[in-house]
Amino acid sequence: MIDREQVRKVAHLARLDLTEAEEVQFTTQLSSILEYIEQLSELDTTNVVPTTRAIEGSNVMRADELIHHADREAMLECAPDRVGDYFKVPKIMNEES
Repeated sequence: MIDREQVRKVAHLARLDLTEAEEVQFTTQLSSILEYIEQLSELDTTNVVPTTRAIEGSNVMRADELIHHADREAMLECAPDRVGDYFKVPKIMNEES
């Protein structure tokens, strides 16, 4: 299905320096993959609904609710650095942004 010359071409495009043994190995492996894909393309999928995953799943999230904490000062004392009633954090943007 795929020959060594095609493997060399792809390796060149990917800037990979393959040994002769690796060329042989990848030729065999890529041919097997392409043969399997060819087998899959023979399946009739006209009545199959497209999905993003094989099994159903959903994220479990808690409700986003505002919680008031009575002891603000105790929370601020846990901060590595603070300025007055605020947490002090490292600057992440320069003035040019």
